[in-house]
Amino acid sequence: MPLLSADDGIRLFYEEVGSGTAVIFVHEFAGDHRSWEPQMRYFARRYRCVAYNARGYPPSDVPSDVSRYSQDRACDDIRAVMDALGIEKAHVVGLSMGGFATLHFGLRYAPRAHSIVVAGCGYGAEPGKRQQFQAEAEKTAATLQAKGIAEVAPSYARGPTRVQFENKDPRGFAEFARQLAEHSTTGSAMTLLGVQRQRPSLYDLEDRLARIEVPTLVVTGDEDWPCLEPGLYLKRTIPTAGLVVIPNSGHTINIEEPALFNAAVDDFLHQVESGRWPRRDPRAMAGTILGLR
Repeated sequence: MPLLSADDGIRLFYEEVGSGTAVIFVHEFAGDHRSWEPQMRYFARRYRCVAYNARGYPPSDVPSDVSRYSQDRACDDIRAVMDALGIEKAHVVGLSMGGFATLHFGLRYAPRAHSIVVAGCGYGAEPGKRQQFQAEAEKTAATLQAKGIAEVAPSYARGPTRVQFENKDPRGFAEFARQLAEHSTTGSAMTLLGVQRQRPSLYDLEDRLARIEVPTLVVTGDEDWPCLEPGLYLKRTIPTAGLVVIPNSGHTINIEEPALFNAAVDDFLHQVESGRWPRRDPRAMAGTILGLR
């Protein structure tokens, strides 16, 4: 079983396939490395693809101390994966919790990123939503600890931004829900309390986001309501950001609409590697509507 060590000694499970420029896939709270299977199969034809399980997600280690979980550790774990595998620079692709980690990686370790894909990123970030999100994270963690992941998974899987997946692809959704039920109760609860509940709001990072130079692709489903406005905010704020909105889609977009997701990311990677991904022209942000001054 392939395992590598993070900075604090926590062992992380990973899988890799393919050769060439590295692409690192960083999963969401309700997923794990298996969530990236449609991307691993597609991108491994031209890239060295790595997917790993975050701490708290077996067969990665599951610390029982909440202090071993944080947004900073989630970001640093991406670097630890790259260091352990001898990858100096990579494209980094993250969804939801993994999207937050990927964004922070772009802020902290810009020289290590060819590009970043920040998908489904925004839960709890909107002004006025932070306290609600923190309260829901605490409640969900308490429910997990009282009932266990196997009992909680069916209702969590059918949240308001995931029913779109079930409606489109019942077979794929059933696989997603089954894999979620196999997660660690302790790891899931500690992740909610240490990473999700405590992470800073995107809106508190505005000055740093405005200085990002790493090519960035923001991807969101148009029915992923907690991420739709934050996606627009990231597009407006990051000068190297492009935005893809996938229609009639919810949160789990890489497995809900794998063909559309893969095509968007594939085109983005090609543009970055050919030197064609632009930094936004400041004239595009003029305050006029028709352009006359």
